[in-house]
Amino acid sequence: MSLTDFIYAMPKVELHVHLEGAVQPETVLTLARQHHIELPANDVEGIRRWYAFTDFPHFVRIYLKISECIRTPEDIELIAREFLAGQARQNIRHTEFTYTPYTHYHFKGLDGGAQLAALNRARRWAETELGITSGIILDISRNVTPEEGLWTADLAISGMNDGVVALGLGGPEVGHPPEKHAVSFDRAAAAGLACILHAGETAGAESIWGAIRHGRTARIGHGIRCLDDSALVDYLRETQIPLEVSPSSNVRLGVVPHLGDHPLPRLLAEGLYVTLNSDDPPMFDTTLTDEYLRVAEAFSFDADALIGLALNGLRASRLPEGHKQRLEAEFVSEFERLKRTFSLVN
Repeated sequence: MSLTDFIYAMPKVELHVHLEGAVQPETVLTLARQHHIELPANDVEGIRRWYAFTDFPHFVRIYLKISECIRTPEDIELIAREFLAGQARQNIRHTEFTYTPYTHYHFKGLDGGAQLAALNRARRWAETELGITSGIILDISRNVTPEEGLWTADLAISGMNDGVVALGLGGPEVGHPPEKHAVSFDRAAAAGLACILHAGETAGAESIWGAIRHGRTARIGHGIRCLDDSALVDYLRETQIPLEVSPSSNVRLGVVPHLGDHPLPRLLAEGLYVTLNSDDPPMFDTTLTDEYLRVAEAFSFDADALIGLALNGLRASRLPEGHKQRLEAEFVSEFERLKRTFSLVN
């Protein structure tokens, strides 16, 4: 009985994970063969080696090739079902996953409504069959035009009452500040839809300020570069805007050199609101469970520290308040039981 056992058993919530980046190598191969798409490898181990990117641009090229293999609404439903089944196996009770619909519309002509319907079929299946809930964050890729960004904003607004919990912003930060798509975030906010932007990953504090001032962001995807600016740290401490931190992603993309150098402990010591996430799990050779295991080992976190991260994730979710309160009561009860079971009571 150990902390490792506790981590595997503990209930969790994940807020920062990309559906297209969560497709398993086996499924990428299946879809590529089905649609006659040539990949750099033709077996699972070869695909895993292909996933070993060297920098952010290389990662984006692989990510787009995976997206190319997703050609139909049935493919979308398949990858969403497989993803949510994997979340359930980790005891992740609620997930808010990011999906980039414009890529599939622009390159393959997939209707936005059909994409959303496929995601919702998978969501409803997971809720009925697996007992887990999920929400959709439809994100704008930073490198599209503001007009193209509005296409995603309008689709997200249309799905507000059917699974969509936020409008997001992802993709290459450098050269594409949040201000570029402010019109989309203004439109979403006017409709009552939350905005959740990536910022402060490969660009600095100015990107986070842009997400706050021009993106109306309710949470910050990554955000670790906030530590470059003491005024921003003070602001984030005061407002408690949640940070969606993904340590293995930061290491694999070269944002930090090694896990032991990750600023997660400092973010917590500064009193910032931190959640733990996996980002693009198979591409970073991780899962949310792995992230908990890795930070526990790297930073000597005890069960209570991990419980704090898990509850932060739940409280920062876009679930209705009543649902959050019920789930939090369940989580707290399970945490106490698991601590007793694994002899982790202080």
